[in-house]
Amino acid sequence: MVRRKRRKTTRMRGSHTHGWGDKKKRRNYGHSGGKGFAGRYTGAKKPSFWPFGRKHNIGFNPRNPSESKAINIRDLNLMIENGKIQKKGNSYEANLSALGYTKLLSKGKPKYTVNITINSATEKAVQKVNAAGGNVVLNKKQ
Repeated sequence: MVRRKRRKTTRMRGSHTHGWGDKKKRRNYGHSGGKGFAGRYTGAKKPSFWPFGRKHNIGFNPRNPSESKAINIRDLNLMIENGKIQKKGNSYEANLSALGYTKLLSKGKPKYTVNITINSATEKAVQKVNAAGGNVVLNKKQ
């Protein structure tokens, strides 16, 4: 005697999704790639294992990459106002090399007289600091 297969509606009683996974997937046309000819098959089923953010990491890497951390003059003003740089005498003393910065950039205007110690600085930044009465001391590279 041939065993008859039960109907799906009776087999799935008690299962709130009836074999379709998450309830949200079966509601409208969003999960199926659209309605009709929408998207021209491009968005139908894309691989879920595509490496996101790794598209351009192809090629050679520099052997000794130079990691420079720059700081602008306007950020220096904020550091003084927040109390991260202390005043010594008439001017502020900022050892930016000890704070992890390697280069001084010229964006902003110096509000205070600052004596700065750093590895490198742009010419315009040095001119601005000197015009405000400060001084920039460049560390010699070892």
